[in-house]
Amino acid sequence: MRTSGVVLPPTPDPLAEARDAVMRQPVVNRELVQWVETVARLTQPAIVHWCTGTEEEAERICELMLRDGTLQKLDALLHPDSYYARSNVDDVSTVQDRTFICSLSEDDAGPSNNWMDPVFMRDLVSRQYNGCMQGRVMYVVPYLLGPPGSPAARVGVQVTDSPYVVANLRIMTRIGRVALEQLSDQTGFVKGIHSVGTLDPEQRFICHFPEEELILSVNTNYGSNALLSKKCHALRIASVQARREGWLAEHMMIVCVTSPDGVRTFMAGAFPSSCGKTNLAMLLPPDADLEAGWKVEVIGDDIAWMHFGEDGRLYAVNPEAGFFGVVPGTSRECNPTEMKTLESNAIFTNVAMTEERSVWWEGLDGDAPEFCADWTGQRWSPGCGRPAAHPDSRFTVPATNCPTLSAEWSNPSGVPISAIIFGGRRSTTMPLIYEAFNWQHGTYIGATLTSEKVADVAGTVGQLRFDPMAMLPFCGYHMADYWQHWLDMGRRVGATMPRVYHVNWFRKDWGDRFLWPGFRENMRVLKWIVDRVRGRGDADKTAIGMIPRPQSLSLSDFGWTKEFMYELLAVKTDEWYKEVDRREEFLSRFSAKLPQELLDENEALRKRIQNAHLRSRYAEH
Repeated sequence: MRTSGVVLPPTPDPLAEARDAVMRQPVVNRELVQWVETVARLTQPAIVHWCTGTEEEAERICELMLRDGTLQKLDALLHPDSYYARSNVDDVSTVQDRTFICSLSEDDAGPSNNWMDPVFMRDLVSRQYNGCMQGRVMYVVPYLLGPPGSPAARVGVQVTDSPYVVANLRIMTRIGRVALEQLSDQTGFVKGIHSVGTLDPEQRFICHFPEEELILSVNTNYGSNALLSKKCHALRIASVQARREGWLAEHMMIVCVTSPDGVRTFMAGAFPSSCGKTNLAMLLPPDADLEAGWKVEVIGDDIAWMHFGEDGRLYAVNPEAGFFGVVPGTSRECNPTEMKTLESNAIFTNVAMTEERSVWWEGLDGDAPEFCADWTGQRWSPGCGRPAAHPDSRFTVPATNCPTLSAEWSNPSGVPISAIIFGGRRSTTMPLIYEAFNWQHGTYIGATLTSEKVADVAGTVGQLRFDPMAMLPFCGYHMADYWQHWLDMGRRVGATMPRVYHVNWFRKDWGDRFLWPGFRENMRVLKWIVDRVRGRGDADKTAIGMIPRPQSLSLSDFGWTKEFMYELLAVKTDEWYKEVDRREEFLSRFSAKLPQELLDENEALRKRIQNAHLRSRYAEH
């Protein structure tokens, strides 16, 4: 993906003009101005442009990218105000092996992160930055994460030579003056430096310096490698801030479920890749539930920042202003809400483009086009032996496009979370839904979250992968310290913690068929959670947690046999013996810092499984 040329006319001293422009603003942060000058001297851009976030600026930047081919305009009737982009073929997805936590101590990064000495890494990346923006524009993008005026909101500033990044940041965050006003003259903001560089994958680095609240990214122009507000700031750096300041920065969606009596229940949910998080966030209830008065509204689809309120409950804000999601598999059948959200004002990257200047990807409703241009620009037709859209192709779209966006999505105070849902893709062992006994048990459930690998995750398809709280790639410090922070949050005086649940939409029967219909029917599970947090809803205590009785989910509506319903909710002791052993082996990786409470929970589960097994043997005889 190329970077556009000049946005503003060249001047004899662009750095001085940029500085003077920002210094004329009503509120000036001198630390920011000095830092931008330092970066500009290192990178040597032709022009420094301070982004304002206005419509005029956005149109100008997009027009320049249209001229040089970075963007292509999609058909105005099929996709109003939407664009198509292709990345470099060697720059197509997140790169965990090139992502580093550069904490002062290697022990602070922990075994689940790539650590690099911060002095060494700063020197290495600085050499990449030296003169890297010659002949280019350096865009200064102040951005705000969180609702304007919210005490939970944070300011970051990304400098970049990529107008494509600017266009996406404008969708994903609130940029320009709103961020500068929130920052005011306060010291301290998250600094991010990004350059497309040469796109050399061997010299690609995405580096996080927690103590400095600094992010450095070079030789990439794709996804969250380049949009530093997203995983880099909102999770890796924010998770360190959250631990220090007593809140939670989580890889979670946020939804509001309104029952027919008008009571709203707010839930957050963490799911590894390809486990249905976006579909759940944008769930459209079945017609019968809609007619009865049930409603599901989205507040956030990916990240939640949760702080304690005065009442001791956790209040969550969505720090982002847009949705940035994987496209393949998205359809009206599985997510009609998302398809409506994508109808306009979107940027599609690395999908296929049809001859009608529309977009296509595997899993989209209807027949595949007879011909189209694939994500590399080559001619594609069905049966050619390669995918039309890259498996990690993406969309970026404003949250305000979503027809089920809650009015609470920009509430500065956040929304009170009553339930936290963990979910993984498991073909066996895990029942459809169960509830933790308490917060400590819920922390253990999240810490040992597993999912079976799929095509877009490195590794063998079907192999189990541990992904604690869906945060394994995104926690900016030692995972065991992160678990301890969760436990400590539950011990806070006066705290009223959310109930914790685990769901699994992907359990299969003897014929390798999914037991649960999923999609809109997932509303049955949400309704049971609403009942539980409101002090009702039948459940049986089992070795692993509280499991709903079939009538609580109205499973008889499906006309299933009792044996089929049992299989969906069953806790099979032979499978759980293996599960406990796997968890013990995983937790041992963090033995140096592992909270004793998690070991205690694992042993308690083992004993409960043993007792359940003995009771079942006794009942048989």
